[in-house]
Amino acid sequence: MTDNDPAEDVLATLRALRAADPPTHGGRVLSYVYDSGRADLDRVAAEAAELFLPVNGLDPTTFTSVGVLERDLVAFGRSVLHGGSDVVGSVTSGGTESCLLAVKSARDRARATSGDARLALVLPTSAHPAFRKAAAYLGLDLVEVPVDPGTGAVHATDLLAALDDVAAAGGRVALAVVSAPSYPSGAVDPVEDVAAGCAARGVDLHVDACVGGLVLPWWPHDLAPWDFRVPGVTSMSADLHKYGFVPKGASLVLYRGRDRHLAQYFATSSWPGYPVVNPTVLGSRSAVGMAAAWAVVRTLGEDGYADLVTRTAQATDLVRSALRDVAGLRVLGDPVGPLLAVVADEEADPDVRVDPFLLVDAVRARGFLLQAQPAFPQPDGTVVPRSAHLTLTPVTLDVAEELVAALAAGASAVRGRPTPRPDPTLVERVAVEGLPTELAPVMATLEALPREQSPALLAQLLAAVVDPDRG
Repeated sequence: MTDNDPAEDVLATLRALRAADPPTHGGRVLSYVYDSGRADLDRVAAEAAELFLPVNGLDPTTFTSVGVLERDLVAFGRSVLHGGSDVVGSVTSGGTESCLLAVKSARDRARATSGDARLALVLPTSAHPAFRKAAAYLGLDLVEVPVDPGTGAVHATDLLAALDDVAAAGGRVALAVVSAPSYPSGAVDPVEDVAAGCAARGVDLHVDACVGGLVLPWWPHDLAPWDFRVPGVTSMSADLHKYGFVPKGASLVLYRGRDRHLAQYFATSSWPGYPVVNPTVLGSRSAVGMAAAWAVVRTLGEDGYADLVTRTAQATDLVRSALRDVAGLRVLGDPVGPLLAVVADEEADPDVRVDPFLLVDAVRARGFLLQAQPAFPQPDGTVVPRSAHLTLTPVTLDVAEELVAALAAGASAVRGRPTPRPDPTLVERVAVEGLPTELAPVMATLEALPREQSPALLAQLLAAVVDPDRG
């Protein structure tokens, strides 16, 4: 027997790699991760995941446990989103897959009756990029409707007018999209008004509740109806791995009507092997995420979620209240839920204003990671201002005083400073050298790039991170 244990060496390497990452627990990363603050949920998720490590979710008629888990999770989602017995759906690998499948279902149903008409996907500019990916993958025309730059929400009249414009041009809208809430600003789009207009025009409407689906049902402030209670809402997405507090990746896509759900499927017997039936994009799929999700959902139940949402709302109220006292900043619009976009107060004197990009760097230096969001020029010439994004979770309540202090101190440190000027050579250097410590110059440069140029440069940057010859 040798002294070296290869497995332990491997695990030690993984531990060292993880130690270099930002902390996923403790409330100091205000994007990407969703921390419940409950260690028992981590334990039950890990044990459930281990039980299902070897299971292939490809065929729930063979691994019947998978069918039970998926059925239960869909039933839970249907219940909290107020769907009736006609609401069915699937567990997916994440919000992007849920959104893509909803578009695929709508496209296939529209294609069956549209003849040669061009099919379009109509959405606010604030809709998640997953829908732009879906349009690119599935060959739909993309029609973007500007949002109100002061609130982050789309006006129902503008979105419905876009539907009419598509029809007037001889096309057909396969699907319209609204958000509850949208990620950039936390604004909930006017679901009732849009749904009524879509129903009158015979257009399917998807409500993207990937962020809000497991928060808004228990949010302690008054909300206009936004889920399956609204006639005209034909599909929804809701991520379990966000405010469901389960490991990545698990999401729900739900449909009003089994015909819509079936349109999501791919099935074929046109090869010499076994008949293939795939409800989602994946063929073989891990059951790990589904098992962990089921375990967490069962452990929490609706009362447990209500408690966690209460803590999240308390943290959100504390941070919003504190930001009102920080000169040179303001929260964009009147967000619903735990997402905040913090922008410079344009009514303040220039020497008082706080640039969001500089704020992100200053707060990072004080132990909290915010997310920088570039200004966004819209098709009508209006601009959604640059912002610092905060995703608040239950555990934020435990560090709220520290976070508020970091926001105030960070704002004081950069108040009145102009954002670094764009550097045309910076993005190429970043692709070779990696990101600098201060990201404000990078964000300012990306913001200044023409919209048609930035995707290629961003792709080069990310590809360099995983290129074996450039690591």
